[in-house]
Amino acid sequence: MKKQAFNPYLPLSEYIPDVEPYVFDGRLYIYGSHDLAGGEKYCPGDYMSWSAPIDDLGNWTCHGVSYRKTQDPTNKEGKKELWAPDVAKGNDGKYYIYYCLAFVPEIGVAVSDTPTGPFEFYGHIKYPENILAGKELNEHFPFDPGVLVDDNGKVYLYYGFSPAFELTPPSPESFEEKGEEAPDFSKIVFSEGAMVVELESDMLTMKDEPKLMVPGGKISEGTGFEGHAFFEASSMRKVNAKYYFVYSSQLSHELCYATSDSPDKGFTFGGTIISNGDIGFKGNEKPVNMMGNNHGSIIKINEEWFIFYHRHTHGTESSRQGCAEKIQILPDGSIPQVEITSCGLNGGPLLGNGVYSSAIACYLTGNTDMSKIVYGNSLKEVQPYIFEEDEELHYIANIGDEVKIGYKYFDIKEVSKMTLNIRGKAEGKITVILDSIDGESVGEAEVSLSSEEWIQTDISVKISKGIHAIYFSYYGKGSFQFKEFILQ
Repeated sequence: MKKQAFNPYLPLSEYIPDVEPYVFDGRLYIYGSHDLAGGEKYCPGDYMSWSAPIDDLGNWTCHGVSYRKTQDPTNKEGKKELWAPDVAKGNDGKYYIYYCLAFVPEIGVAVSDTPTGPFEFYGHIKYPENILAGKELNEHFPFDPGVLVDDNGKVYLYYGFSPAFELTPPSPESFEEKGEEAPDFSKIVFSEGAMVVELESDMLTMKDEPKLMVPGGKISEGTGFEGHAFFEASSMRKVNAKYYFVYSSQLSHELCYATSDSPDKGFTFGGTIISNGDIGFKGNEKPVNMMGNNHGSIIKINEEWFIFYHRHTHGTESSRQGCAEKIQILPDGSIPQVEITSCGLNGGPLLGNGVYSSAIACYLTGNTDMSKIVYGNSLKEVQPYIFEEDEELHYIANIGDEVKIGYKYFDIKEVSKMTLNIRGKAEGKITVILDSIDGESVGEAEVSLSSEEWIQTDISVKISKGIHAIYFSYYGKGSFQFKEFILQ
């Protein structure tokens, strides 16, 4: 029997952001960086390999570590984190993973005979010796590499990091406090936008100097990319004869796309595909979830298209989990923006009965300003957040007055009771709301909590047959934690 698929699609104890999805031989594989629960910095873990059958996208298998950060010769002591990777199947049938290490001005490449690895170090992207011997990549900060092996066998590498504003580098002391080596930021020159270069058949050597392909925020005026210019997270896909460049825009929380008839020039802005705060969806201007950076791409699975992205947990920007949503590529080539949901890869709404973890919430707001997370800061004191106490225990924490929690969508046959597992110190009322946060109240229960043990709270409801979103809102004193709910 097929398993239901949720958002996030991997087990709740796994934190794989920056995902590039691919289908190889009837299985969906994801390649991303590796955060940790409650992590204080991006990507401290080694690359992991996960896959699922394309006809059972809730049934994921972990294949273990695919590449370790210490395998790169310049990082034998493992002091630099492995940032976002991409993977391509080469013309020789082997699989190549492209990556960068934290603040190191080079792109590494590792190779494997299988899509799951293990990958072995292959080399660093380099200029051809007979043209530009000794030249380095740092003039355009090689960051977030993306790779495309085109139908004609040509290989293209994409990368770049282009803030729309001046960034203040972290102080050397901030690295020393963590026992890390401080980068030499004087040698790092950010790119003006997304860069592209064609590679030789060895998948390693550049044919020429990289060139600007899509503008960043500082040079986007008059280009059509204004307000949604390139920031980071380069990813290229070919759909029929058209090239789709997916990237994180200057707003950071959204994934946008640009299209062209060529893999390395002529791109025009297409629009926003997704925002992890649902900003822009149907005109929405307020975040519906904890909002932070974003990275992902599109993939066709069983004749349907999906966008992969990530969400934020633990009140920080460094405990990210992969999510996915179904999208449409319309006959004119455009991709309408889609909303974030709890059902993602499920292919439709979730069953309208049974036990569900609270941590699959796609709507989570408090009564304070839901501004974007700033890296290194924590919003635990001011916003509700998803938390992992141990690998088996996940819940929403810091639920106080006016917190609202939502789940989309369920195929309800008939539900007359909900049971919530909660704990904490709180005195107030929980209301169940249907279909939209401003929708109809279908039940409520008084809450009087003073316990570190999980307490079952029943709410009588009457929900008729149909596809519904379900929201919980709390009004009252104190705060509590929410582990799961049961539809009965």
